[in-house]
Amino acid sequence: MRDFFYTPIYLCVMPDNYAIADQFSLLSKLMDIHQENSFKSKSYSSTAFSIEKLPVQLEQIPRSDIPKLNGIGESSAKKIIELLDTGKLTVLDDLIAKTPQGILEMMQIKGLGPKKICTIWKEMGIESIGELLYACNENRLLLYKGFGEKTQKNVADAITYYLRNQGHFLYAEIIEYATHLQNTFQKEFPSNQATIVGDIARQLPTTDNISLLTDADAALIKTFMLSNGFELLNEENNSAEFNGQEQVRIEVIFSSPISLIKNQFQLNASKEFMNAWINEFTPSLENVKTEEEIFQKAGIHYIPPFLREEPNTIQVAKEKMFNDLIQPSDIKGIIHSHSDWSDGLNTIEAMAKACIQQGFEYLVISDHSKSAFYANGLSEERIKAQHQYIDELNQQFAPFKIFKSIECDILNDGSLDYSSGLLGTFDLVIASIHSNLKMIEEKAMQRIMAAIENPFTRILGHPTGRLLLSREGYPIDHRKVIDACISNKVVIEINAHPRRLDMDWKWINDAQNKGALFSINPDAHSIEGYKDIKYGVLASQKGGLKPSSNLSSFSLAEFEQFLSNYKS
Repeated sequence: MRDFFYTPIYLCVMPDNYAIADQFSLLSKLMDIHQENSFKSKSYSSTAFSIEKLPVQLEQIPRSDIPKLNGIGESSAKKIIELLDTGKLTVLDDLIAKTPQGILEMMQIKGLGPKKICTIWKEMGIESIGELLYACNENRLLLYKGFGEKTQKNVADAITYYLRNQGHFLYAEIIEYATHLQNTFQKEFPSNQATIVGDIARQLPTTDNISLLTDADAALIKTFMLSNGFELLNEENNSAEFNGQEQVRIEVIFSSPISLIKNQFQLNASKEFMNAWINEFTPSLENVKTEEEIFQKAGIHYIPPFLREEPNTIQVAKEKMFNDLIQPSDIKGIIHSHSDWSDGLNTIEAMAKACIQQGFEYLVISDHSKSAFYANGLSEERIKAQHQYIDELNQQFAPFKIFKSIECDILNDGSLDYSSGLLGTFDLVIASIHSNLKMIEEKAMQRIMAAIENPFTRILGHPTGRLLLSREGYPIDHRKVIDACISNKVVIEINAHPRRLDMDWKWINDAQNKGALFSINPDAHSIEGYKDIKYGVLASQKGGLKPSSNLSSFSLAEFEQFLSNYKS
């Protein structure tokens, strides 16, 4: 069967057999996904096969003879005639109308048949390929019949390939390729400069292209790119756009040597920042040797590219340096991690050993709570067993320490997933929403505020539930949430997973100035997930976060004191 688009298709005046067969194949698959009449579904699939094998076009056959065709039943014949006469198939359009767009998109992912998609949608509650990829990263598929480890990996790989062909990328997905491209330019043209600029230089969480600024000859660059398999998409006086096998749009911007740093400065800032700069300063930007020199001429402190977003940063730079922002080396402990007790890959022992090897002082194990059945959430009995196991490991690994935590589901009424007595046995509780995500702001705020006010909540996990490039997250009043967290001494998570980065960096600075405490947490579902900390740090730098305002930057002694203060 040929590939086809999973959206309503209104056939042309003379539809061919392949196009009609595609409609019946899609109808069969959607019926399976919606768990409708299986007999009819098989019948429509058989009809699609029979249509493809016909020696003549259906359009050329008298309508009255269509029901007589081999493999075409009367019900299918009526639908074929409807398609021929109207270009539509009403029953198919109705099914498409009640199918989420993300489910339709899943049908394009290799390895996902209707039965698997039905399980993903109806049992796992997943409605987009971004959510599905995240579920693969959390090993959730392994908990369902028909999904083994190999299948899960194949699905994840297929989704990753699909997303890479959609033209928009996470920072984490593209930075390595951008750096490799920059290094290649510098190696190929050693007497010239090549610098990453734009979205990537500004550490934006997502981007749709790689921008490289160079003073190399435009004709030589063009020849080099074309000879290495890149396609020329567009060409202007000072730039050229290319596309390669990775389906990443690459913008090469050409500059004279005398204007190189000026152009770099301008490309590494938002439009709002540059408009404010132009209104504030008049020094010439030509023939400067570094970006730092531009700020020296303006008489203000250097502003790194990742802070060149808001115009008021210019006023701040008149008074202070930006040398106290959080760095990856400031992270002292792993907070928010999942082990093989729920949906993680590794044992707690292995995760602790990895922390020690990487120089961390403590590990906070935060497996899922019981309502997260899809993630093998912990029952009351399993919690007691896990706590006993952690006590044994702490004797083995001292002075390194493992803390007992839980990522506790915020239920639909805002309550937490366990009784107060059980919640009191944890060192700290991370409260997160994982279910019923389609909420208006009033409902989302009711749930979140109730959880924040719960005396056992110590960290608010991924506050909006967003998944970058696939799910916006539920709407919240950020200012009210931040104020409530400050009043109730609840830490706000900056989830470092590159597909989350939630809370968004735009809210960090004002909240920090009010006294909010954040925590950059990897939400690691494997030892490999510890590496995501760096993406949380990069996002937090854009918000101006300082180590003193970040819980995971606390030393072991400081962290224990923090826990002691809120439990006393």
